[in-house]
Amino acid sequence: VQLQASGGGLVQAGGSLRLSCAASGIIFSINDMGWYRQAPGKQRELVAVITSEGNTNYKDSVKGRFTISRDNAKNTVYLQMNSLKPEDTAVYYCKAYRVQRLGVSGLYEYWGQGTQVTVSS
Repeated sequence: VQLQASGGGLVQAGGSLRLSCAASGIIFSINDMGWYRQAPGKQRELVAVITSEGNTNYKDSVKGRFTISRDNAKNTVYLQMNSLKPEDTAVYYCKAYRVQRLGVSGLYEYWGQGTQVTVSS
């Protein structure tokens, strides 16, 4: 199973970006999908998570600005980021939790490769 993230870039403060992360491989189901970020010199932190039923949870500082969504048929998760601030600058990683692989027992977790988001002031 591989996660491919895309959509990062350079944007001015107040601008918007939309990140996408597609999971590929022999997948039966993915329970939760999320976005994390890691700024230079800081620990990786959870930004938003969405369950297979569509329930969401956000880091306080992004509530009202970021929206996480997913397309279960495409095994893809999105992060719409509006009103971006310089403090949102980080490498953004997607993660798939509790993945069931077809024909394989157990649950697995996978990370995407990260995509850089830079917000200029």
